[in-house]
Amino acid sequence: MELRQLRYFVKVAETLSFSEAAKALCITQGTLSQQIKQLEGEIGAQLFIRTSRNVALTEPGSEMLPYARRTIADADRCMARIADINDMAAGTLNIGVTYSFSPILTETLISFRKLYPNIKLNIFYKPMAELMEMLRSRDVDFALAFKPTRPIEGVESHILFQNYLAAIVSTSHPLAKEKKLTLTQLADYDLALPAQGLQARNAFDSITTPGQLYRIRIELNEVNILLKIIRNTSLVSVLAEATIHNESGVAAIPLDFPDNEMAGCVHILSEGYRKRSMQTFITMLSESLAVRERRNAWL
Repeated sequence: MELRQLRYFVKVAETLSFSEAAKALCITQGTLSQQIKQLEGEIGAQLFIRTSRNVALTEPGSEMLPYARRTIADADRCMARIADINDMAAGTLNIGVTYSFSPILTETLISFRKLYPNIKLNIFYKPMAELMEMLRSRDVDFALAFKPTRPIEGVESHILFQNYLAAIVSTSHPLAKEKKLTLTQLADYDLALPAQGLQARNAFDSITTPGQLYRIRIELNEVNILLKIIRNTSLVSVLAEATIHNESGVAAIPLDFPDNEMAGCVHILSEGYRKRSMQTFITMLSESLAVRERRNAWL
């Protein structure tokens, strides 16, 4: 029995289609069918019921599937460990980042790239909910996002720094020199807000008073475009202060309400393998200027 055959078996079990599985595996359907037959011959049991229209798992196939998945996962972790031993001279690091958190990341990305040029960095910018799904499916090694409103099963959230929700305005806006802004005051201005589902918007919606009407003129799920709009108009946005790190032409005014905290966190699987490259990257991030400036900013 070969690991390759187990991967083929799992893919067919997931798609219930030999043609789709072959396409996903970048092999011919004939090769896939041959490998499955060899696997069935070795274990002495039929794994699939095949008709002209359908593919279904047999009872032995259903029993074998979770073991095959665990075997593949163990083999992948083994290979990842071996790659790590090689002084991070090669490998891939997959990082998930929310849109609001991304400015904090830039400094560390540049520094890490200089020190470890042979490690490929894959950066995924997604909303928090999508990142958690990618983390669970191990499509990212860790995620950088603000602390969720409630704990997420199977995920550890480690705080990097404390931050706060702020009104974001152009530096030429009359509010730019204010020390703080109440939610009642905010209702007097036209708003351009991040779209529902993004963390800053979720935080804002959670603290608004029922019945309080806000003049929302624009909703946008792309923070860079949102900031460009703020720079060039009199509109006001609501984002985490960290979102405008190293951004020119905009200012952040803390919103004045109880427990205004948005903790920047590293999210990892509770029982996931922690790559050496991941640990190094997180250490560098925690020591970056962007994080150190905000670590005790709330005190």
